[in-house]
Amino acid sequence: MLRFAYNTNGLQSHRLSDAIELLGNVGYHGVALTLDHMHLDPLHATPSEVRGVSRALGQHRLRCVVETGARFLLDPRRKHRPTLIDPDPLERMRRVDLLRRSLDLAAELQAEALTLHTGPLAPGQDPDDAGRFLLDGLAELLAHASEREVPLALEPEPGHHVATLAQFEALQAQLPELRLTLDVAHVSVEAEEGTPAEALRRHADSLAVVHLEDAPRGVHAHLPFGEGDLDLPAVLRALCDVEFPGLCAVELSRHSHAAHELVPETWSRLQAALPAP
Repeated sequence: MLRFAYNTNGLQSHRLSDAIELLGNVGYHGVALTLDHMHLDPLHATPSEVRGVSRALGQHRLRCVVETGARFLLDPRRKHRPTLIDPDPLERMRRVDLLRRSLDLAAELQAEALTLHTGPLAPGQDPDDAGRFLLDGLAELLAHASEREVPLALEPEPGHHVATLAQFEALQAQLPELRLTLDVAHVSVEAEEGTPAEALRRHADSLAVVHLEDAPRGVHAHLPFGEGDLDLPAVLRALCDVEFPGLCAVELSRHSHAAHELVPETWSRLQAALPAP
């Protein structure tokens, strides 16, 4: 049975406790928890707050994965920066520190995985330098993730240093412990990668988390189901065929204003698109 979650970056107008209750009451199996200033900020969360979130997840029988894609958590003026590939070593250290803290929180919440991204190149930056910085940062984070028993999964993101599935494969060849978070709306945006269903089948052995939303073919967008070109039944059929055991998390990061309607509506669309047993 596939297990569905909903990303809290699409619930930014809700308190985290209310978001968890909403998802549990609708029937979701999990929460994709984007750590952000309004939702368990890893720079300021207290042990008591972390325990409270853990209790709420348990009360509603929800599993979780931790997401680290908050836009302005480290810098209020630069989206997603600093990054793991920042030319400034002190800035790279700030990102690594944030991700280590996030792994610690993920372990306390018994998260099934932690998702991260590389961030974009700085203007004029040498991609080879960025590649070396990335390997160093990920090696440290993978060691910490192993200690904390939380799988570490990288999400190829359009516009970032690692933007395609082929780039992920090249990176994983050097870091075999690294897992994959595959967002169906990112498939074939920067390179031809087939359909999302084909990509899921091809990378099934690496998958830790799957992100679901609709989008026009080849366009990086996050839209409710039915507003783009995604063949949702084909995607869910592929996930069933490969017996994906992880969480399939809906990511509607631009629709927090409508979450009270979209959370139940999305659940209904997922149930209707499931293949017949």
